Amino acid sequence: MAWSAADYLTFEAERTRPALDLAAQIPSLPEGTLYDLGCGPGNSTAVLATRFPGRRLIGVDSDADMLASARRRLPETPFLAGDLAEWQPEEPAALFFANAVFQWLPDHAAILERLLETLVPGGVLAVQMPDNLDEPSHRAMLALARDPSFAPAYGAAPPQRAPLAPARAYVERLSPQAQVVDVWRTTYHHRLADAAAIVEWVKGTGLRPFLEPLGPAARVAYLSAYTARIEAAYPPLAGGGVLLPFPRLFLLAIRQ
Repeated sequence: MAWSAADYLTFEAERTRPALDLAAQIPSLPEGTLYDLGCGPGNSTAVLATRFPGRRLIGVDSDADMLASARRRLPETPFLAGDLAEWQPEEPAALFFANAVFQWLPDHAAILERLLETLVPGGVLAVQMPDNLDEPSHRAMLALARDPSFAPAYGAAPPQRAPLAPARAYVERLSPQAQVVDVWRTTYHHRLADAAAIVEWVKGTGLRPFLEPLGPAARVAYLSAYTARIEAAYPPLAGGGVLLPFPRLFLLAIRQ
């Protein structure tokens, strides 16, 4: 699936806030390289550069447009192309930081376990993943994908990602290799201009897999029906705008 750095950065401040909150929880790090996994357009990499000035920092992403944007933002920082389902660092790392990427990967708990093994002692695995499949924004995507008007475009199954595991599953999976495993969930409430802004937000991320298989006419029809559902699910606030609740799961593990 191709991504658009420009679409993603339309709501840069809101998308970067979880990265700031996660980075603030990272303790002092041992010697070693810091990696921003799924670095996207480099907004989270910039957070790490500020949080840990002078440290060797590398961004990794699989999308060419995201990498190009990240290199423009931070021209002195190396950015590498890599598929996180298989990627391994060349040497043990001090930090793996991942802001909103592992929710897209099947069996990501196994990948996180593997990455934890490649940290130096005292190294940190810090991960944030959207946990919003039960929100109206994402329930509407799936409901429309099952509508007979659109279902044939998706083949055997709609392209929705798998739900996250319960918090205890991550704790149990990572604890044998970790001094500490801390998991928490935060719901951000973003005040946006209107329902159309919510549609624009998800067009940069969760809606992309639903739109890409559709032809031009079907895409217009899907977006029209989706926007109507969003308008109904997110009514205007008394003072103007709409409120978009956005739950996210955070995980921080320190290697033994």
